[in-house]
Amino acid sequence: MDKDSRRTWAEIDLYALEHNYHTLRAMLPRGCKLLAPVKADAYGHGAVPVACWLEKLGVDYLAVACLDEGIELREAGVEVPILILGYTEPLWAQELMEYRLTQGIFNEETAQALSRAAVKAGKTLRVHMKADTGMSRLGLLCDGQDLDETVETMARMHALPGLHWEGIFTHFSHADGSEEYTMLQFTRFLDLLSRLEEKGITFEIRHCAASAAVLNYPCTYLDMVRPGIAFYGHYPDPSCEGLDGPGLEPLMTLKTRVASVKTLPAGTAVSYGRTHTLDRETRLAVLAIGYGDGLPRACSDKLRVWVGGGYASVVGRICMDLCMADVTDLPNVKPGDEAEIYGPHVPVEDAAALAGTIQYELLCNVNKRVPRLYVQEPRS
Repeated sequence: MDKDSRRTWAEIDLYALEHNYHTLRAMLPRGCKLLAPVKADAYGHGAVPVACWLEKLGVDYLAVACLDEGIELREAGVEVPILILGYTEPLWAQELMEYRLTQGIFNEETAQALSRAAVKAGKTLRVHMKADTGMSRLGLLCDGQDLDETVETMARMHALPGLHWEGIFTHFSHADGSEEYTMLQFTRFLDLLSRLEEKGITFEIRHCAASAAVLNYPCTYLDMVRPGIAFYGHYPDPSCEGLDGPGLEPLMTLKTRVASVKTLPAGTAVSYGRTHTLDRETRLAVLAIGYGDGLPRACSDKLRVWVGGGYASVVGRICMDLCMADVTDLPNVKPGDEAEIYGPHVPVEDAAALAGTIQYELLCNVNKRVPRLYVQEPRS
């Protein structure tokens, strides 16, 4: 299917991804590894094409959220190491080893179960320990009152047969907003590493810096960094975009087509619930995109799209497959024209703000029925 036959599609600029890769790589000291999270279908950009492109560029590691995501990449021919950041039932240990996946481990019970499975299979499973330094999510607690117990627990885990403890990691909860809390978490992590080293326990890869820390706190880089949203050309805190940033370039442009254009008189109600009434004679364009494609219904009567060389306001409620926009002041708009929903003229951050959410969610929510068109032409 060529682009002209699509009702709605997302253009993914792989050379913007290459630019971001080299930009992030240049920020790192020699020897520091670069991990690219490609979970949630590469933040909505398409996990397999993105992972293959990153592997070609020389990325050191990839990360996914679950076993199925890792298997998908392996079956697509991706060979670079893959870390599963989320939970995997120990009963899937054979698949972890078969597909050469690295599993994050968050508690002693899981470590014991995976150890037994690896020993039974006569194999070794590569794993990373997860420490909870203040995210209150996955990992063994490492605040002051729990540190002693955690060190002992991790020492027992480290001694289990069949497991290769390649790495240890934590995650910052507020690196885009609080230096004080981020440094508290980082200090807890360093204290944990020091206590483990006293017991002769070290790791090849220590990592804690996601996008916000990569951009703000070089002291946290350690052996590997794992910027997520930054790979896709966005900043964790949209207010910082363009302000002394490294010049990241967004990959995705979400487009749709004008399905129809008609003139309606003032006083006409538009869409479900009649929440919008036209206050003038209006040329109304129907766009072939809706919340079934991932366009937030919360953007109803708020979002502006780029069409016909100018901005048009969405009016009325966004429907499952369609929405309407006022093109009265854009007389050249006609059926079949392209309309930009997110992209150079309509930053996804602006749409996220209107919807009361973050750009991560809007990118991930672009529906599977929206085909991805990968742009691979080198830049001049």
